[in-house]
Amino acid sequence: MPHATRTPPASFRLNTGAEIPSVGLGTWQAKPGEVAAAVTHALKAGYRHIDGALIYQNEEEVGQGIRASGVPRSDIFLTSKLWNTYHDKVEQCLDESLASLGVDYLDLYLIHWPVRLVPNESSKLLPVNPDGSRAVDRHWPMSKTWAAMEALLATGKVKAIGVSNWSIPYLEELEKTWTVVPAVNQVELHPFNPQHELKAWCDKRGILMEAYCPLGSTNSPLLSDPELNAIADKHSVSPATVLISYQPQRGCVVLPKSVSPARIDANLELITLDEEDMETLDGMAAKGKQQRVNTPLFGWDLGFDDWYPEQIKHKLANGGYRKTW
Repeated sequence: MPHATRTPPASFRLNTGAEIPSVGLGTWQAKPGEVAAAVTHALKAGYRHIDGALIYQNEEEVGQGIRASGVPRSDIFLTSKLWNTYHDKVEQCLDESLASLGVDYLDLYLIHWPVRLVPNESSKLLPVNPDGSRAVDRHWPMSKTWAAMEALLATGKVKAIGVSNWSIPYLEELEKTWTVVPAVNQVELHPFNPQHELKAWCDKRGILMEAYCPLGSTNSPLLSDPELNAIADKHSVSPATVLISYQPQRGCVVLPKSVSPARIDANLELITLDEEDMETLDGMAAKGKQQRVNTPLFGWDLGFDDWYPEQIKHKLANGGYRKTW
C-alpha cells in the first residue's frame, strides 16, 4: 500500500470536527495502585489523550491521576467504553464511568464489543451460563445499542461516539440504520494484524481507526521480528518506537500502554518512516505472520476475516490461545 513519506501527525480530526491527539495512553491491564501514577506522569510528560473503559475496573484511579496532574480537564481527550452487559443500559454505564472518573463528560464513548452479555448471579460483568459458556445474547440488535449511543449526544455527557472491535460485517449491518456515523473504530492493530481491508472501509466513511496492542503482547514474536528490528536499527531507535510511529503515519491513532515512566516518555516520541519502511511493515502479515493477540471467547461470530471458526477451535484445542476474559 503506497504511503507518502511524511512526519507522523500530532493529531487527527474526527468526523465531528474535534481534534484527537494521535498518541494516547492506554490503561488496559494496568495493575491497581499503578494507574493513577501512570496517568499523572503521562499528562505531566505531555500526553493529552487517555483511553479507558469500565471493564478495566480502574477508572477511579484514572480520575485520581488526572486530578493529580494539574492539567485542566478541558485540555485532555478522555475516552471510555460501554461494557457488554450494559447494551440495554447505555446511559447508566456512561454515568457509572463519569462518576468513577470524577468528570462531567467524555470526549469519546465507544461500544466496547459488538456483543451483548446477559448479567446473572454468576457475575455483573462477565456472566457465564450453568455449563460454563459465556452468557451471550445472540439476538440483541446492535442497532438498538447504537440508537441509545446516538441519544447520548443530546445530553452533553459525550462529545463523540464510536465503536471498538467491530469488523466489516458488523459495520455494514449498522450502516443500514445509523444516523450518526461512528467517529472511531478502535481495534487491535500492528504489523502482524494490520487489518488493511477494515481500515480502507472505515477511511471511506470518515471513521478514524485507533490501534490498541500496537506492540503485540509480552509473548508476541513481533518485537523480535528481524524485519522490524532492521528498520529500528536503520533509524537507531527501539522496535517499539517503530511500531508506535507506524500507526499515526498510516493514519491511525495509537494507544500504547505502560506504567513505566521511562517507557511512557519514550512512547510519545515518534519518528518518520520512509516509504520502504512502511511497505515492509504493511506486508508482514501477508508473509504468513498474521497473528491476533486479543481474542475473547464470546463466540465465533465476531466477523474478523483473518480467523475462521475452524482455525480458532484448532488453536483452542492445542493451547494456542490464552483466555483474555
